Amino acid sequence: MSEDGSLFQTLGGEPGIRALVDAFYDRMDVEPAYALIRALHPPDLAGSRDKLYWFLCGWTGGPQHFQQRFGHPRLKARHFPFSIGVAERDQWLHCMAGALRQRQLDGELAAVLMQHFAGTADWMRNRPEPGSE
Repeated sequence: MSEDGSLFQTLGGEPGIRALVDAFYDRMDVEPAYALIRALHPPDLAGSRDKLYWFLCGWTGGPQHFQQRFGHPRLKARHFPFSIGVAERDQWLHCMAGALRQRQLDGELAAVLMQHFAGTADWMRNRPEPGSE
């Protein structure tokens, strides 16, 4: 963490968050391993990039850009129109882990972030898996 204890500052403030988001979406856009989650996004990723950037700024303790524009994030409700199962969750997490490695974050910091991301990604699932009924 940074001296002020802010995850936002530890990640490099707005430029650091933007770089992480860009690394994430750049990977998603070109790597076939992320085809399922890429298909859930519009052809132009600019809006998706901005929304994740705005959300992560606030989530990490920085400016509340997302809430200022859209109100409470209501993540699950906003993602409900998209079919999200285990495969989509896992692709998202794998893509984000790659983005964190690309950004060369401290291993302990990356592990903490992935733990939080994993909990949220699992909670976002809205499609039962075959045989789980």
